[in-house]
Amino acid sequence: MDAATPRRAGLSREKVLHAALDLADRDGVEKLSMRRLGAELGVEAMTLYHYVPNKAALLDGLVERVVTAVRPELDGPADAWPERLRDFATAFRAELLRHPGVIVLVATRPARSAEALRIVEDTAAFLGRAGIAPVDALRIVNSVATLVIGQCLAEAATTPGHPDEPTDTDLTAHPTLAAAVAGGLGTPEDHRARFDLALGALLAGLRR
Repeated sequence: MDAATPRRAGLSREKVLHAALDLADRDGVEKLSMRRLGAELGVEAMTLYHYVPNKAALLDGLVERVVTAVRPELDGPADAWPERLRDFATAFRAELLRHPGVIVLVATRPARSAEALRIVEDTAAFLGRAGIAPVDALRIVNSVATLVIGQCLAEAATTPGHPDEPTDTDLTAHPTLAAAVAGGLGTPEDHRARFDLALGALLAGLRR
């Protein structure tokens, strides 16, 4: 493979990550390999190493792409930070649900890129304007992010390597659970209501 191969392929790191994200969303991250990604892009797998040095870097790139797709709006008075974090959490959840194939990655691989760290820095600095100490600001940011990721794991993620649909559960002996299911438990509307409830409780507690 000569040095011109990447140019002939018309690739870039952004295009490689975009294709990898599409592949993970379609088939699951457990089926993502450099060979399959190369086939998706019409190149040999070795060509991809010009843009991502290894499989770990590819996975980190997917986390970076999803995490940095949504940025908190940090305008307005500093004491409005709970509202800004609520808006961010809602947008972050929507972004993760658009890419269910990588939710497990976001949950297990910390975002280390300069762009992701800048978002965390700017958000913590905004909280600092409200008189919140740096260590507490980071705890708040992490708490909100953890809530969002955990909700999305429960709502949409699948266990890698185990794509089978769960079997129905007999709730005859559990009338309270049966009534909840009959009332809409587990529907998209229920997932959103649960998220709003938990997020509201978290932010109210953090404000106090």
